[in-house]
Amino acid sequence: MSPDTQHQPPPRRLRLAATIAAIVVIAIVVAGVATRANDSRKLRDWTDAQAVPTVNVVSPESGQGGGELDLPGRLQAYARAPIFARTSGYLKYWKADIGQKVKAGDLLAEIETPDLDQQLLQAKADLASARANEALALTTAKRWQAMRDSDSVSRQEVDEKTGDYEAKHALAQAAQANLERIQALKGFAKLVAPFDGVVTARETDVGALINAGGGGQELFVVSDVHKLRMYVNVPQNYVPSIREGATVKLTVPEYPGKTFSGTVESTSAAINATSGTTLVQVSVDNADGKLLPGGYASVTFDLPADAALLRVPASALVFDDKGLRVATVDGQNKVTFKVVTIARDFGKTVQLGSGIAAGDRLIESPPDGLADGDTVRVNAPKAEADHAKA
Repeated sequence: MSPDTQHQPPPRRLRLAATIAAIVVIAIVVAGVATRANDSRKLRDWTDAQAVPTVNVVSPESGQGGGELDLPGRLQAYARAPIFARTSGYLKYWKADIGQKVKAGDLLAEIETPDLDQQLLQAKADLASARANEALALTTAKRWQAMRDSDSVSRQEVDEKTGDYEAKHALAQAAQANLERIQALKGFAKLVAPFDGVVTARETDVGALINAGGGGQELFVVSDVHKLRMYVNVPQNYVPSIREGATVKLTVPEYPGKTFSGTVESTSAAINATSGTTLVQVSVDNADGKLLPGGYASVTFDLPADAALLRVPASALVFDDKGLRVATVDGQNKVTFKVVTIARDFGKTVQLGSGIAAGDRLIESPPDGLADGDTVRVNAPKAEADHAKA
């Protein structure tokens, strides 16, 4: 045999080697296919899991306080009297400036009235003349009545003299009334405070021309600020909760962090058709004078609790073409939308008048595209999550 023939492997060995190699290749291919199939299944499961939205749920609160209602308003003096001149002339002097406290009857200013002074002198003269004529007519009437008793004059003549006296007496009374009228106008030359308060405005000065009547210039304003009033427009749905005599809290910008107390005095008992609100009057004690009339204030009403109303976060509401709704989750984590109505809006939270029950689980901030029957994953409440970590 030649050397080449002696070193060739037998055919049986070659077949065995080929078989082993084929098995190895098949095993590698099968392992690769299985690995890819497993990875594909895991990816599909992960994708399906990610497709299920994760949500936070909240429960409606019942039996809680009714909350607070904050509304703006303007403080006003409890009594405010603009002072106008009742007689014309020139301002002679003034004695009360803005910010000055006055008592009822205190002199604020005096008006110089030269025209009225002359009218007063004329009225006095007219009264003196009328009284003189009256006295003469009285004497004449008495004499003629005496002569009638002796039949010296006729009864007609006596009646004429008596009638003349009565006419002169009426003229004297008219002159007296005219004099008193002018004297009353002269008394208005002195402007006085109508009540205890503070002078909050002075719109005149010495020498200024003063025109009588309410159509003239406002000279002074006296305000009673020991007590203030505030008018607040309360929305219609909150009106039944506002009770006369209820205590409210007020805050003003000039005293940050400080609150003042007020009392609901009355309401207009009517709804303004334009604004849909009722006017509520609140009185505020201001004995220390810290609050200023005309200033902005925010008033807080405490609303009574209503067991029939359920309070939920405003973020749980969904408003779309189907109306105002909330998304609830049942025991199988299936979504159900319910139509609700709002009874009170507190900003971050609202009280619902109907549509849900106390045991419902509401989705907070429902994701877009959520529909009835969808399955969701519910996050564990924060307290339970912390307990699980511990």
